[in-house]
Amino acid sequence: MNDKLINAWNKMYEKLESWVDAIVVNLPNILIAIFVFIVVIIASKYISKLIRKILGKSSLQRSMKNLIAKITSALVIIFGLFLILGILNLDKALNTILAGAGVAGLAVGLALQGALANTYSGIILSYIKNLKFGDWIETNDYEGEVIDIDLRAVTIKQVDNNLVYIPNKLVVDNPIKNYSTTAQSRVILECGVGYESDLRFVEKLTKETIVTNFKAVQKKDDVLFLWREFGDSAINYELRFWINSISALEVAKAKSETIMLMKEAYDKNNINIPFPIRTLDFPNGLGLVKKEEVVA
Repeated sequence: MNDKLINAWNKMYEKLESWVDAIVVNLPNILIAIFVFIVVIIASKYISKLIRKILGKSSLQRSMKNLIAKITSALVIIFGLFLILGILNLDKALNTILAGAGVAGLAVGLALQGALANTYSGIILSYIKNLKFGDWIETNDYEGEVIDIDLRAVTIKQVDNNLVYIPNKLVVDNPIKNYSTTAQSRVILECGVGYESDLRFVEKLTKETIVTNFKAVQKKDDVLFLWREFGDSAINYELRFWINSISALEVAKAKSETIMLMKEAYDKNNINIPFPIRTLDFPNGLGLVKKEEVVA
């Protein structure tokens, strides 16, 4: 029994001794590999910054510039890893890794279908010229300013300053309403006035109020005023005009300002904006039945 333990200890000692010898023999290569690894990491960061600086003068979108910089940085790191394996004389291990990469890649691809779909969609979004940083968009029932587009999601900042992260695949697969594609946005307001109002005067007053208070509106013809219907309690109209803004928030502010201006103008000219009311018309033959007072 003791002989077996001694033999096992000797074999383990010999194995450890061979490992130590291998480490000592390959110590210069290990130090060189560590140095190369540090240099590669630093170089990847500087090359990424250099690519961003070079592409900064191009007409590419910022999201596309970031994508190219990240891909370049990753390629530098991968090249460094291959170089390190060569320094450590691990060429055979490299061949084994490459041989198994196909099978591993297939397994990873099946497991990460959603993530890969978002990555591919992020690349597509980086090429779309009508979607860029700073645009005010509406998609997937969310509305806000685009502040980031990466390989995973599109980040938008809503009116309440909250951030929404929408997966790239959903943005690609669903409609996008971009308020920033034109230099102007349209304000649409619906209102109504009483049946006793002079409709032509109401139209004239409304247009004059808009022309006076909004710089983008140069003349009355720039204001679209349409009478829509005879409502239950008012004659309803629709008002449309353009403002110099591409933000949905500015459109909301302009609409709010218009409501206040119209209320002030109508009050000064005794134009009534009626409450919802209902008129009851009793036939002439219908009388009111009074209860007779019974005298005891």
